[in-house]
Amino acid sequence: MAHNVLKTIALASGVSTTLLFTGFSSQAFAMSPFQASYQFSYNGKNMGSATRTLSKSGNNWTYVFAAKAGVIASATETSHFNLNGNNIISNNFSRSSKILVHNNTMSINFNPNAKIINTKKDDKARSFAWKSGVLDELNAELQLREDLKASGLKSSYAIADAKEVESRRFVKQGVEKVKTSYGTFDTIKVVMKHDKPNRDTIFWLAPKLDYAPVKVSHQDGKTSYGLLLTGYKGATN
Repeated sequence: MAHNVLKTIALASGVSTTLLFTGFSSQAFAMSPFQASYQFSYNGKNMGSATRTLSKSGNNWTYVFAAKAGVIASATETSHFNLNGNNIISNNFSRSSKILVHNNTMSINFNPNAKIINTKKDDKARSFAWKSGVLDELNAELQLREDLKASGLKSSYAIADAKEVESRRFVKQGVEKVKTSYGTFDTIKVVMKHDKPNRDTIFWLAPKLDYAPVKVSHQDGKTSYGLLLTGYKGATN
C-alpha cells in the first residue's frame, strides 16, 4: 500500500484557456524558486508529509518532490532542466523509493543532440527517440503553470516515462476555492486525462502562489490519494 501511495502521489506531481478570466489578476511572474509542504492522505486518512522544492543556479533549474510515510516508506523525484523563454528543456530525471527494505529506482536522460532518450528502471535499460518539447512527469507540472500564465494550456504534452514518450492531455475545468491549513485560495482546476476508466488526477493551482498546486487528488477505482498544502515560501501575487 505504501508503495502505491508514494508512487501515485509522485506521478500526480509532479499537470486550454487564457489567464484573463473573472476573479484572477492578469499579472504573470517569471518562473521563480519556491518551497511548498503538504499533507498526503490515502483513502481519506492522513499518511505522511511531502514537499515540492524548486531551485536554480543560473539557467540550471532543479525541481524536487519528496514524500514520507513515517518509517515505512519514502520517495524522492528530481528533475533537472533549463528554460528557453517559458519553455522547459528537460535534461534528466530520477526517482527513488523505499518501502521497508525494498528499493526501486528509475532514471531518464534526455539527449537532444543525439535525438535519443535513455532510461533505466531498476536493472532494465531502454532507449527511444527524443521528441522536441518532451517533459518528465515532474517538470510537466511546471510547464502547465508557465502555459497558464502565458497563452493557455496546449492541446497535449509529450511526457517521457521508463518505456516511451506518451502524449497526455490536461483540461481546465473552471475555478474553485480550496481551503487548506495554510489558508483559502482561489484556484484553477486542471484534470489530467487518463486512458483507463474510473481513473482521474486533478490539480488545483493557485494564481496567488504563482500557480503552485495547493491540492492534488488521484482516484483509481475505489482507491484515492491526495495532497493538501500546509506551507509555502516563494512568489505571491
